[in-house]
Amino acid sequence: MSGTPPLISVVVPLYCCEAFVDELHQRLVTALSPISPRFEIVLVNDASPQGDWQRARALAEKDPRVKAINLSRNFGQHYAITAGVDHAEGDWVVVMDGDLQDPPEEIARMYAKAQEGYDIVFGVKPKKSHGFFKRLTSRGFTRVLSYLMDTDLNNSVTHFSIVSRKVVQSLRRFKERNRSYAFFLRWMGFDVGFVEVQHHARPSGESSYTMRKLLRLAFELMVSQSDKPLRVSILFGFVTASLALAAGVVNIVRYFFWATPVEGWTSVIVSLYFIGGILLMAMGILGLYVGKIFEETKGRPLYVVKDALNFPPRAD
Repeated sequence: MSGTPPLISVVVPLYCCEAFVDELHQRLVTALSPISPRFEIVLVNDASPQGDWQRARALAEKDPRVKAINLSRNFGQHYAITAGVDHAEGDWVVVMDGDLQDPPEEIARMYAKAQEGYDIVFGVKPKKSHGFFKRLTSRGFTRVLSYLMDTDLNNSVTHFSIVSRKVVQSLRRFKERNRSYAFFLRWMGFDVGFVEVQHHARPSGESSYTMRKLLRLAFELMVSQSDKPLRVSILFGFVTASLALAAGVVNIVRYFFWATPVEGWTSVIVSLYFIGGILLMAMGILGLYVGKIFEETKGRPLYVVKDALNFPPRAD
């Protein structure tokens, strides 16, 4: 069975997950064994400041089904996922968090759903009861982001998923630097299924994703995946110019037909500042797109592997 590829690969990016790695391994082995003895667990350490790599290396030395990747520096979660998916050899590839928020026991249900004819199956978090303000702001933010990205987003769908080998092969062709695993899967157009799964609280510690990081990730994804912000800025500029033209016509009519004197400079100065702000905003958005083009033209690798354990020799 040594030359037989695994049926299922589980890719787990690790960052500040030292306390959970051993339990995660045990639960994955227990959950995957009834599905098939042919499985592999790909642990990707994204240069965690804790002992994630030491734990992953120790597991790889004891269990050949554990394959460990150590990135040379912190590239980010979605780059770590990319590294794991690039190295996964299974007919089906699961991507999940390493902090036990995604229960390994749900993989069997997701795999069963995939056998119904789906190439991609997402785990959907059950709806939770939050306060009115939090629900309102979350719904509003999601709608605005969906509009600006020209896609239908659902914040209950995360990257906890299982995908087929042909999806993985297509995904490996994506080389842009601004990455979102779940967005790429939805964009490809394969048949997608959904399974409601439990989503547990992190047993200890705090997530490395702060609100500031989440907003930055959302904005970068928006700029890299859609030109809608540019079109919105053009529309806003057209509306502003139309309003200014209408105001000018009204003032001319008032001056010549009703002998109303031209109002003071306050409105002029406010208008100038307003238009100047709009111009600077549009230039800033355009600058972001130019910056993204600059990053893409560098042609640098998406990630750099420092160490890799239990993998066969690769030609690349």
